[in-house]
Amino acid sequence: MDVTVGRRAWDTPDAVLLRAAQRAELDARYGNDDHEPGQPPSADDVPVFVTARTSEGVAVGCGGLRFLEPGVAELKRMYVEPRYRGTGVARAILRDLEARARDAGVRRLVCETGTLQPEAIRFYEREGYERIENFGPYVGAEQSVCFARVLERPHGS
Repeated sequence: MDVTVGRRAWDTPDAVLLRAAQRAELDARYGNDDHEPGQPPSADDVPVFVTARTSEGVAVGCGGLRFLEPGVAELKRMYVEPRYRGTGVARAILRDLEARARDAGVRRLVCETGTLQPEAIRFYEREGYERIENFGPYVGAEQSVCFARVLERPHGS
């Protein structure tokens, strides 16, 4: 599927709707609304947020970056509307965020997903992310699965 990924403000209506849809899906999967350890992401700590749009301009996915320490950032709020999954939208969002992270001096991207999200686990593994010990707020969280990837420098840099 041909989508355009672009930076959006955290609180734009389409970004709010996509994150609400993700939250509702995860609440249903986990049977409660308390399935994310740590500080919930916000505009204050996820300064890079993007959405993917179809050629008709419909927002169908999103993701963001939370900078943890120099050279390390965490993927946050990676989400694609269910009917657009498997079409390359998630990969487009991920590649855009990886490029933005590289431009910001990030060398290592980390992320967390859950044990009840097998498609997300397969996605990160397929995209070159390696399973790591749970980090930060996810240490000891039995339903958390964490991944990391070292970002290669673009050729010529």
